[in-house]
Amino acid sequence: MPVHMSQGSQGQRGRGAGLGLALGSAVAFGGSGTVAKPLIEAGLDPLHVVWLRVAGAALLMLPLAVRHRDLVRRRPALLAGFGLLAVAGVQAFYFASISRIPVGVALLVEYLAPALVLGWVRIVQRRPVTRAAAFGVVLAVGGLACVVEIWSGLSFDALGLLLALGAACCQVGYFVLSDQGSGGGAEAPDPLGVIAYGLLVGAVVLTVVARPWGMDWSVLGGTARMDGTAVPAWLLLGWVVLIATVLAYVTGVLAVRRLSPQVAGVVACLEAVIATVLAWVLLGEHLSAPQIVGGAVVLAGAFVAQRSAPGSAEPREVASGGGGVEAELSVRSGR
Repeated sequence: MPVHMSQGSQGQRGRGAGLGLALGSAVAFGGSGTVAKPLIEAGLDPLHVVWLRVAGAALLMLPLAVRHRDLVRRRPALLAGFGLLAVAGVQAFYFASISRIPVGVALLVEYLAPALVLGWVRIVQRRPVTRAAAFGVVLAVGGLACVVEIWSGLSFDALGLLLALGAACCQVGYFVLSDQGSGGGAEAPDPLGVIAYGLLVGAVVLTVVARPWGMDWSVLGGTARMDGTAVPAWLLLGWVVLIATVLAYVTGVLAVRRLSPQVAGVVACLEAVIATVLAWVLLGEHLSAPQIVGGAVVLAGAFVAQRSAPGSAEPREVASGGGGVEAELSVRSGR
């Protein structure tokens, strides 16, 4: 006799799977800067590394773009905005920043984005923001002041800090544009299709900006050094494309499907911690005690700000009845 799980059991399993996928996405994204920085130090321009990353991922995601080609007609503005901000903008600003400042610091500054989203909601959309959200913003800004050691006259490169802030602003665009498909039911744009076309748009834009025909391709045939250890450059590039881009985006999208965007976003904040630890272990980038404390405060501020958003503690409802979870995923994936 078949065993039928209760709706609560299905919801718990779906939530557990979602949290695991969100953690996997944070690990994959968190390692991108740590693995890419040796390529930059070996002689590749940061924009060329971004172009290689995005173009390689776009090529691998091309079958999904063909499958969801109707999105070009239905949501062209969404695809263009996602490609410009969430792909090209975030990656270009982030990689340019890590060429001047430590990876962990760049990612911590970038993760001011959840707090900046609240500013967008309050000022642009004119929707109320809770006191807890405002407190989270204050925490994040205070933590950032510790990260950059503002009392010592900005010991970090000022341009690098501005580039990291640019990545944070582009990530705000990512959150805002991702919200455009919420509540659309079967008519909502498939997130995998949006990512595939976002990568294609980003690759086209970065081709114009990065001008890869002037890249020193010989670097990819040599080695790069990670804290003194020689590593094949092609291996690092493969990791950046396959793990830190394709796998990171796919697991992140699947996590949001099983969790609310707010809960997945809270788990994604672990990316900054993971990046800092990996940079410490693999690149020898040691941060001072105030910077570590400040980083923890930035993460705490982002956590408080996102937890205060409506519905942040509510997991997605699992479809009940004949189709169960499979029916819900089939509708949302277009199968």
